[in-house]
Amino acid sequence: MDKNDIVQVASNFIETSSFNQIKMENNTPKDLVGKRIYDGPIFGFCDASDETFAILKKPEVIGCHFRNPQEWLPTAKTVISFFLPFSEAVKASNREQKIWPSWGWLVGRIEGHQLLRSLLIHLQSSINQAGFETVIPSMDKKFFSITEPIEELCGEPLAFTSNWSERHIAYLAGLGTFGLSKGLITEKGIAGRFGSLVTELELESNQHPYEVYNAYCTKCGACVKQCPVKAISLQKGKDHRLCSIFLDKTAEKFKPRYGCGKCQVNVPCESGIPGNME
Repeated sequence: MDKNDIVQVASNFIETSSFNQIKMENNTPKDLVGKRIYDGPIFGFCDASDETFAILKKPEVIGCHFRNPQEWLPTAKTVISFFLPFSEAVKASNREQKIWPSWGWLVGRIEGHQLLRSLLIHLQSSINQAGFETVIPSMDKKFFSITEPIEELCGEPLAFTSNWSERHIAYLAGLGTFGLSKGLITEKGIAGRFGSLVTELELESNQHPYEVYNAYCTKCGACVKQCPVKAISLQKGKDHRLCSIFLDKTAEKFKPRYGCGKCQVNVPCESGIPGNME
């Protein structure tokens, strides 16, 4: 099994899955019924022994709680990262709504996340069948994600963090760089979702087409204007607390779904790298 095999398995899954469609419900706008949630994925690969993983354990990056690939799988050789860009239908629906998330975005956030998890399991199964043990950190029993502040660990107060960051992994895998809103800007933009696997299958690493963590962000301020609760600023970036409070409000209003995504639409990095759009 090689890179092309993995990309093909994932692309076929997204292309043919009936779950990659917005279903008819009482609240579903007619023009969204049957539209795709995701377009085809893009992939990045990095060496599981890359020394850069140690940097993620620094408190100014993620912290000592971050688990490197070998802490998830001792025989790890490669980290596979992918980005699932939201379809034009999902993004366009969220552009129209100025404050609350659109129905298409809510479905993309929740049903789209379920589809992403199904893809991860499908890829894991395919690689395992080829004879290589594979772990999905975000679905592993050792994974944790924290929103509310808790006790310090290694002298670091923990809040709005996890012990495996999909965006940081995607950055190391060559998929993109960080924007002002803390999202990751890829060649397919910032509007979408990330997933990753750690495997003992050895694959060649991607080259980084960038040298700094925010190379693709022009700091244009579009995401600052888009945020309905002013949780983003040019000076300080994103305030996770304000963002989280608003997400809680959307969870109350749109239960069982939630989301926002305003900083990912109506911005130059929505569907590509600013200044590099075709």
